[in-house]
Amino acid sequence: MKKKLFITRKFPAHIVEPLEEFYDIKQWPEEEMVIPREKLLEAVAECEVLWVTLEDLVDEELLSHAPNLKLVTNLAVGFNNIDIPALRKYGVKATNTPGVLTNSTADLVFGLLLATARRIPESERYLREGKWKSWYPMQLVGKDVSCTTIGIIGMGRIGQAVARRAKGFDMKVLYHNRRRRHEAEEMYGFRYASLEELLLQSDFVVIMTPYNKDTVGLIGAKELAMMKDDAVLINASRGGIIDEAALYETMKSGKLWAAGLDVFEYEPIPMNHPLLTLPNVVALPHIGSASIQARTAMLTLNYNALAAYGQGKAVSNRID
Repeated sequence: MKKKLFITRKFPAHIVEPLEEFYDIKQWPEEEMVIPREKLLEAVAECEVLWVTLEDLVDEELLSHAPNLKLVTNLAVGFNNIDIPALRKYGVKATNTPGVLTNSTADLVFGLLLATARRIPESERYLREGKWKSWYPMQLVGKDVSCTTIGIIGMGRIGQAVARRAKGFDMKVLYHNRRRRHEAEEMYGFRYASLEELLLQSDFVVIMTPYNKDTVGLIGAKELAMMKDDAVLINASRGGIIDEAALYETMKSGKLWAAGLDVFEYEPIPMNHPLLTLPNVVALPHIGSASIQARTAMLTLNYNALAAYGQGKAVSNRID
C-alpha cells in the first residue's frame, strides 16, 4: 500500500507526478492562496507525509491532528514555521532546502542595496507619473555604493556571498557573527566587528542572521540611533529581527537614507503598514530565493527527500 502524502500548495506537475510511484497524493489545488488552517488540520488526519511551505505552521496543534505523520518536508531553508521540540515529542522527521538559494538571495540583497542607494524605484515612479519634465543638477541624486563600508550581521553562506559581491564594488566589509570567520578574513580581508562598531561605521547595514530567540528585535530604537544619519538598512533574512515600529519612527524623523526590506514580521505585510507610506522604503514580497534556478533546486531537494522516504531509504537535509 502506498504512503499517503498531502501537499499544502499546488506545485509544478513535473515535480509532483513522479512521486505517484511511491505515494497516494492529495494536494491543495491553489498555487497562490494559503490553505486555510481548518482545512489543513482536516487534511493531515490520515497522511504519513506532509509537504509544506514557510507559511504553513507545523506545531503541536497540527501534530495532535496527525496521528500517522512521520515526515514533514519544508520548501524553505528556514524553518521558523516548524516547532522542532514538538516534532521530537511526536517522533516526526523534517527536512528543508539548505545551500541552494545562496546566490539568488545574495543577488537580491545587492539589488536592494543598489535600488535604495540610487533611488531606483522612486525614479521609476517619477517617470511613470509624468514628473520628468527636464534635467537639473540635483535631480533624484543618490548615494554611491562603491568605496563605502558595508556591515553584514550574520556571516553564514549568504552573508559571505554578499560580502564577496561587496568586494567587487571596492567596499570595505565589516561583519558581526556568533563566531569569527578567520578563513574568510584572511582570504578576502573581511573584518570582524562588534555589533555597536558595525552600526556606527557602516554606510550599508545588511541583516543576514537567522531568526531565533537571540535575534528577535535585534535592531531596535537603540541600534538604529547608532547608525549613520545617511546609512541604508537592508533586511533579506527574516522579519521580526528589526523592530518595525522603531524603524518607522527613526526614518520618519529623517534619520537613515533608506531601507530595503524583503521580509516583514507579519507576511503578507498589511497595506496600511506605516513603513509603506515612506518613499525611501523599498519593500518586496519575500522574493529572496525567487529565481528559476533556486526555486527549482529547492523543489528538487524536497523531491529527493520524499522519493528517498517513499523507497524506505535514508532522508537527507534533516532538521529534526
